[in-house]
Amino acid sequence: MLKSIITSETKIKLLLRFFLNPKTKGYLRQLSNEFNESSNGIRVELNKLSEAKILISEFEGRNKVYTANTKHPLFNELRNIVLKSTGIDKVISNIIQKVGIVEKAFIRGDYAVGNDSGLIELVIVGSKLNFNEIERVRKKTEKLIERKISILLLTSEEYQPLKINFSKEPFFTLVEKKENK
Repeated sequence: MLKSIITSETKIKLLLRFFLNPKTKGYLRQLSNEFNESSNGIRVELNKLSEAKILISEFEGRNKVYTANTKHPLFNELRNIVLKSTGIDKVISNIIQKVGIVEKAFIRGDYAVGNDSGLIELVIVGSKLNFNEIERVRKKTEKLIERKISILLLTSEEYQPLKINFSKEPFFTLVEKKENK
């Protein structure tokens, strides 16, 4: 979908990388290796996105590190376009909102670092989760977004000992219920 609007493959990869998970950071060499593209082509697109203030940069040691500019007036619109182009919006509306009592839901794996690999890894923590409904909606959503969805369902008790492991890898939160204190 984005390919018909944005003609630069590199720019699409950069938008996916930084707007699927706005906490994601990246520097030129890393992005060049990840995308298997020349650093010059990536530098050109990073400069264009930086000039438009869509990306911001800062130095960490010797590396110039880029992140999405969450204060940009078009940030939410750009993020929504990226989420819709990858089908994440459908995952949220079709699966998470219809499966039971969801305490936390997050994406991990490739999509958490901004790679549209075709496999969305979704973790749902909750109670009274309807497994049959989840499977039915997962299959329907996969056809709709033309991507595979892997779902890990956990109760709060099952999630607690795994929480530290999940926090060590990239993820972005879709739903998180705040605890009353």
